[in-house]
Amino acid sequence: MARACGSAMGLRYRLPDAVRAEIFRLAASGMPSYQIAPALGVSRAVIHGLLSPKGWVIRREDWQVPASRLSLPERVEIQLGLQRGESYRSIGRRIGRAASTVCREVRSDGDREHYAPFRAHRRAEALRRRPKPTKLSRHPGLRARVEADLERLWSPRQIAQRLRSEFGDDTTMSISHETIYRSLYVQGRGELRRELARCLRTGRARRYPRRRGSQGFRIPDMIMISERPPEVADRAVPGHWEGDLLLGKEGKSAIGTLVERSTRFVMLLHLPKGRSAEQVRDQMTRVIETLPQALRRSVTWDQGSEMAQHARFTVDTGIPIYFCDPHAPWQRGSNENTNGLLRQYFPKGTDLSAHGPAKLREVADSLNGRPRQTLNWKTPSEKLAEVLVAVTG
Repeated sequence: MARACGSAMGLRYRLPDAVRAEIFRLAASGMPSYQIAPALGVSRAVIHGLLSPKGWVIRREDWQVPASRLSLPERVEIQLGLQRGESYRSIGRRIGRAASTVCREVRSDGDREHYAPFRAHRRAEALRRRPKPTKLSRHPGLRARVEADLERLWSPRQIAQRLRSEFGDDTTMSISHETIYRSLYVQGRGELRRELARCLRTGRARRYPRRRGSQGFRIPDMIMISERPPEVADRAVPGHWEGDLLLGKEGKSAIGTLVERSTRFVMLLHLPKGRSAEQVRDQMTRVIETLPQALRRSVTWDQGSEMAQHARFTVDTGIPIYFCDPHAPWQRGSNENTNGLLRQYFPKGTDLSAHGPAKLREVADSLNGRPRQTLNWKTPSEKLAEVLVAVTG
């Protein structure tokens, strides 16, 4: 018995490389030894002698692995190369891998003398599938802060940058905005409450293109944006505003929006009696006159009929109104962005006349308290305070 076993063990090392690799392949595919033996013309003792000494078992392995990871056939080739005494570089060149990859693979499963491809492959698969605790699950304080900021309607990017500016190198209180999005949207992660997804700007995971209809109304005596002073374009001088209307259900109600270009500071116009040109002019005049003179330079607006009394507004306040080109919302991009943020507070298809001045002030304060990437993650309120200090001395 000992002689037969020894004979099989000796034959194991005299097998041609092609036969040895085919035994590994068939065993890994799930074929039992009594079928492999006649198929390859070897005895079952040889097969068991080849697979058993280093803890290999005849079982089905997953051969469908990503191209970036070693497959079981490649691990078999590594083992064969080690038995032939080849260098890591030579083995890597034959299987199309870097020598460092082969070296790390062998070291992770023992050494050159004890490397076992089946065992190494099962270990790699177990490590790939291991449960990986996420950062939010490991740090309850960070998770609580992220949830609180989401409830304040901050975007994941705003949250991530604000944490970075507040906590610096403290890695326990830093997180990427991609991680926050994954925690909200990827099924089964569950670090953040799923209902917090409604706090995002769009309220959904996917974005859809927006289409705007054409405007047939022509406003008399318009001053076009091409005549606007160059100082407005570079945002270096404060006091230049962009404006538009946020429309409610069926266009029957509206809220006026004004955004200061250099600070992104927002003011909202209460329009309880409708969005006629007279109502918009009156409310704009009332709001603009609350500002210091240094912040009252110009307004840029879309070509909407609500601006039909722009000339009288300019006479009353001394502030010129410049009109964008048709179908060019990017010419007042700050206001377009702000209107998108406002939809978190005032969803489309709702009656906006139900919101009084107190609610509008609350929403404006919330927006002005959000950190903004374009302001180096300062808030519009903080930026406006800096501007006021500069202009008032």
